[in-house]
Amino acid sequence: MAASVRRCAVAWLVPAAGLLALLAGPGALGKRSDVKTLTDETWRELLQGEWMIEFYAPWCPACQNLQPEWEKFAEWGEDLEINIAKVDVTEQPGLSGRFVITALPTIYHCKNGEFRRYQGQRTKNDFINFISDQEWKSVEPVSSWFGPCSVLMSSMSALFQLSMWIRNCHNYFTENVGMPVWGSYAVFALATLFSGLILGLIMVFLADCLCPSKRHRPQQHHYQKKLAPESARLLKKLDEEQEADEEDLSDDEAEDKELADRNSSTNAVRQRPVNLAAATDKS
Repeated sequence: MAASVRRCAVAWLVPAAGLLALLAGPGALGKRSDVKTLTDETWRELLQGEWMIEFYAPWCPACQNLQPEWEKFAEWGEDLEINIAKVDVTEQPGLSGRFVITALPTIYHCKNGEFRRYQGQRTKNDFINFISDQEWKSVEPVSSWFGPCSVLMSSMSALFQLSMWIRNCHNYFTENVGMPVWGSYAVFALATLFSGLILGLIMVFLADCLCPSKRHRPQQHHYQKKLAPESARLLKKLDEEQEADEEDLSDDEAEDKELADRNSSTNAVRQRPVNLAAATDKS
């Protein structure tokens, strides 16, 4: 009799507990996190408003120790009028390259598109003071050349995404297809050679189109052929006239030289008797 009563009580208590959980709402089952998750598609939300972003990895012990403090800090986000976000670098390699994440965890402060790296203590109170006291104003913002919106960092993001894609392809070949490791490396080597060959051909084609060689100028070459006899005649005529002028000049110079020699000889003859007369007068 007592066992049957217990069964009936349990049968009534279970539905009642479920009904109370539904009436209490999702907060009774587990509190929703106030931390937003950013991806490669949604990271531009950082350019509007004020943000604090944490870059972490699930396997990082320091990141695991920071998570409770970060969740507590996120509870103050509405009071401080700031958005609290996080980025898993293992899932978003593009953002890791865009922000040049070299250590974990890394925290950035962003306001109106200006990014500053947080270097203070990693506690809830330090985070709150950093925002409420506007300590971020004393931190030098990241240069526009290395900002996440720059062309350089966009290229870095694409490179990181490419490396992650190659890694995923390698894992697919070795784990799902059953290809040996050396076979996967051979596939990537051939793909690299083939892509390099295609890019080289495209570059040669573009260079040939922009700067064509003389062989690929048939109209100009034909025009030069038509003008060749006439230009040769003109050049020959100019050379003949120049040679004639040089001969005339040489003849005139020779005549002038002969006249100069004659004049100098007559002057020498005239000076000799004068000198002899002066010598006799002295004696």
